[in-house]
Amino acid sequence: MSFVTRRKAITPELAHNDGHHRLKATLSWPHLMALGIGAIIGTGIYTLTGVAAGLAGPAVILSFAVAGAVCACAALCYAEMASLMPQAGSAYAYSYTTLGEGVAWVIGWSLILEYTLVCSAVSVGWSGYATGLIQQAHWAIPQYLLAGPEAGGLVNLPAVFITLVVTAMLLVGTRESATVNFVLVCVKLVALAVFVALTLPHFEASHFHPFAPFGYGAEEIDGKKVGVMGAAAIIFFAFYGFDAISTAAEEAKNPGRDLTIGIVGSMVICTLIYMVVAACALGASPYDVFSRDPAPLAFVLKEIGQGQAAAWVAGAAVLAMPTVIMVFMFGQSRVFFAMARDGLLPRWLAAVTPRGVPGRVTILTGVIAAVIAGVMPLSEIASLANAGTLAAFIATIIAVLALRRSAPALARSFRTPLVWVIGPAGVVGCLYLFTSLSAKTMIFFAVWNAAGVVVYLLYGRVKSRLA
Repeated sequence: MSFVTRRKAITPELAHNDGHHRLKATLSWPHLMALGIGAIIGTGIYTLTGVAAGLAGPAVILSFAVAGAVCACAALCYAEMASLMPQAGSAYAYSYTTLGEGVAWVIGWSLILEYTLVCSAVSVGWSGYATGLIQQAHWAIPQYLLAGPEAGGLVNLPAVFITLVVTAMLLVGTRESATVNFVLVCVKLVALAVFVALTLPHFEASHFHPFAPFGYGAEEIDGKKVGVMGAAAIIFFAFYGFDAISTAAEEAKNPGRDLTIGIVGSMVICTLIYMVVAACALGASPYDVFSRDPAPLAFVLKEIGQGQAAAWVAGAAVLAMPTVIMVFMFGQSRVFFAMARDGLLPRWLAAVTPRGVPGRVTILTGVIAAVIAGVMPLSEIASLANAGTLAAFIATIIAVLALRRSAPALARSFRTPLVWVIGPAGVVGCLYLFTSLSAKTMIFFAVWNAAGVVVYLLYGRVKSRLA
């Protein structure tokens, strides 16, 4: 079983990083911060606000706070590891150097689940807004092509469409994709600012009573966990995205500085935005009203008589939400790329195009995400994605703590403050959020990783570069 514990060196091995298997450093800190904001501000605020409000009522604001606090602990640890190890692969790479190949495989396999499902979930969320615009424009598209089987349709064609469009965009080049992302992030932030400005005059404190109609824990009703913690386990999905920045470490021009600014900065900015927007939505419309709509922010604006603004916000969401798909598909392809370069997956997947893009894994990721988006509902996709993320967060925090013990003299451009408080708190928070997920989600996650272990034993452990 020695293969389970074999480790890579913290300093990347440059011998195999030739032109065909090495990514180009083209990103600076504004690109990285925009990647983080682009990933975090998306389906979480535009669509999951309604889903979570239906689970927790007005106390969903506390759910945002809980999920944000757990993510903050993880974000600080990611910043330390990313600046210390500027390699593609994120939590997979950190686990490989500190916890061994066996754990690294499980985390990498979980990240594949996370990033692919996030791409699918955001595509479904985007489809909710796009479908509204399609219907307003009276386009002759059959209803059964605008929703998946769970919603009474055949296939969610808009979700499939946007997934494949983003895949094509990523194939153009990393810097070009990052520039497009930066522009669309600005559009997204302006739309949210307009929403806040228009809803504040309609704020009613009575909408916050009762504050926690479903309690503060995570009680399971009809297969769903409700309450503050039950909602937190779902909208946790709305906060992560900063971890996708760490997958771009190998493409950062000055990783020691830029990664820290990107990860911590985007997390702080997005937390403030989430709290303000959620409070304005709840103040302008009762939670049990807007939570039923797949485009809750646009619905709230319609309710207060701002139909034109609602159309504008919906249009901005349709235009800007693909940035989330772009960032997570970017992250997924880099994790896939790192695992293939290490030999745990077929090495031909690690081929890089002349533009510095891992083309084969990008196409593979896009096709799989498009298929899932076409047939699965948003809430189930988000729950499954959260399970993989929580595993990656725990591994990264433990990697930081392990290196503080085994290599305290390593030069670190960023050090997690109060690491022996923040680290364990982050692990406990992640474990609690995991137990707040539905039983079906946890079973599927266990089955996914059991299949992953089989793949590793039959292929990865033999083909690994360290074998």
